[in-house]
Parts: sequence; C-alpha cells; structure tokens
Amino acid sequence: MKKTFGLAFVLVLAAIPAFAGKRNPTVTIPEAVQVGSTKLPAGDYKLIMTGSEPNVQVTLEQNAKPVVTFSAKAVESKNTPGVATDSANGTVVLQSILLDRLTLVLNSAPNSGQ
Repeated sequence: MKKTFGLAFVLVLAAIPAFAGKRNPTVTIPEAVQVGSTKLPAGDYKLIMTGSEPNVQVTLEQNAKPVVTFSAKAVESKNTPGVATDSANGTVVLQSILLDRLTLVLNSAPNSGQ
C-alpha cells in the first residue's frame, strides 16, 4: 500500500510541470516589435492568459516581471508556435501569437508594465 501511494505521489509530482507548462507557455519573439505604445525587444516571454475565451487578457512577462498586458481574442486553431507581425511606418507591430492549439489575436491598445 505504501509503495503504491509513493509511486502515485511521484507520478503526480512529475505531471505538475507538464500541466503548468501548458497553462503559461513561453513565446519567442524573434525581433523587436511594437505592442501598442510598448516596444518589446526580441526574446522569450512567459505568456499569462486570464479571463474566459474568446476574450482574454494576455500578459507577457520577462524575468518574472510583467512587460505588457493587452486584450486579445482567443481562436482555436492548430499552429506552429510563433508570432505574426505587420510593418507600419517602418515599425514591426505584433498582430497575433500562435500557440500549438490557439491563436491570440490582439484587439486593443495594450498597457505597459501592468
């Protein structure tokens, strides 16, 4: 009985990071982009999504600090993870974030550092 409980406990602990990774994925932004009035340098960002689909609030964090928060529409779709951008007046603007099974389409001006 103790061995079964111990094995089950270890399996549960091993599964926790897998679930956490799916809830807050990391997004790689390959070049500097503009998100509303905030300029984000290229790099890896932790994505935190709150609210209920399809309208969600997205916060991008770097080094455990919020960098930008914006509203987005979550659309179920199968993707290769990445970002979609557009150029406006020589500035690269973030349009959407592509996750494995979800696309987050930006739909309003974000607030920086929330």
